[in-house]
Amino acid sequence: MFENLESTCLQQYPKFEILFCIAEETDQALTVVEELIQKYPQVDAKVIVGEEIVGPNPKVNNLMRAYKSAKYDILWVLDSNVLVDPGTLARAVDALQTPPKPGKRPIGLVHHVPFAHVRERSFGSRVEGAFLNTNHAKMYIALNILAFDSCVTGKSSMYRRSDIERVNADLKAKPLPPLDEPARAVGSRKGYGMAAFGKFMAEDNMIGMAVWHELGLRHDLSCDIAENAIGRMSFMDYVWRRVRWIRVRKKMVLAATVLEPFTESAVVGLLTAWAVRYFVGLPMWLFLLTHFSIWFVMDLDIQTALAGQPIPKSEQWQFFLAWWTRELCALPIWAVAIVGSTVVWRGRKYKVLANGEAMKVDDESFSRKGRRDNYEPLSQGP
Repeated sequence: MFENLESTCLQQYPKFEILFCIAEETDQALTVVEELIQKYPQVDAKVIVGEEIVGPNPKVNNLMRAYKSAKYDILWVLDSNVLVDPGTLARAVDALQTPPKPGKRPIGLVHHVPFAHVRERSFGSRVEGAFLNTNHAKMYIALNILAFDSCVTGKSSMYRRSDIERVNADLKAKPLPPLDEPARAVGSRKGYGMAAFGKFMAEDNMIGMAVWHELGLRHDLSCDIAENAIGRMSFMDYVWRRVRWIRVRKKMVLAATVLEPFTESAVVGLLTAWAVRYFVGLPMWLFLLTHFSIWFVMDLDIQTALAGQPIPKSEQWQFFLAWWTRELCALPIWAVAIVGSTVVWRGRKYKVLANGEAMKVDDESFSRKGRRDNYEPLSQGP
């Protein structure tokens, strides 16, 4: 965690502040943050301890006080398990402030491709890393290039607070405020601003959708990556994490979620192999061998491009096994996820409602063997 948080202190930008958001004084991250503040006295940084409860989403609750007290209008929200290059802030600000080309909408949000750095060599962690660095990365990049709609994860995203203050998550277009309208205090407009997203499980994508649909602003996918450190994760941790987010997506974008299996290598390969055998007579095993080989090479190329270097030889077989596991388990995991609406997040059980809203099912900690949240023990936003 120290290295991740330290990367924000090393940003090459003339003027910024860092607000480390910690929900409770007992959080072990507090010691790490205090050590960083002492190590970099020249950096305008402070820690904010305590939540403002605005909904069931703990990340939004943790961000609220920093959101209101931040000195500057441009906000960069980073998860604590994300490591960034020293030039990431400057490049993201440049992208956000770049004037639009003729016929293009202005940019209202800048975000980064998550890239998994597997520090704990457990099997579940490796499968999660293979998923994020291949299937997730290529879909994330493709959807943002096509730009049919918003597609944002909250590992690293930047936007203007003044824009967030104008949205209320109803995804209906909002008129521009009059030029002579007096400035409002942050959070003074009920139902608007960051607090409006506290009721959603996937607040990151809802913020992106609000900026896209309510304000008519587009997104920019930065050239940098958000290096996402993955802790120890069992295989079942991986499974239930995927189930959780599929169930959330089902409530937000049902059609896309229903069609999701048809983007997977196993489903595409089996259907195409059957068709080729029926019409051409080519043996299914021969087509599938060629199909999966090409698919793997393409995914390996994505992994290498994002990492900036090939996978070390000592880890290639582990990656191959993790990739195969991910590909073969994608359909069974989707089948389990598509028929339910309850999820476990940070030790608590929730029911996912319409549009991705969340309702806590019980008030006590809920645990099931193998389920842990291996991400986001702390949220921060410079």
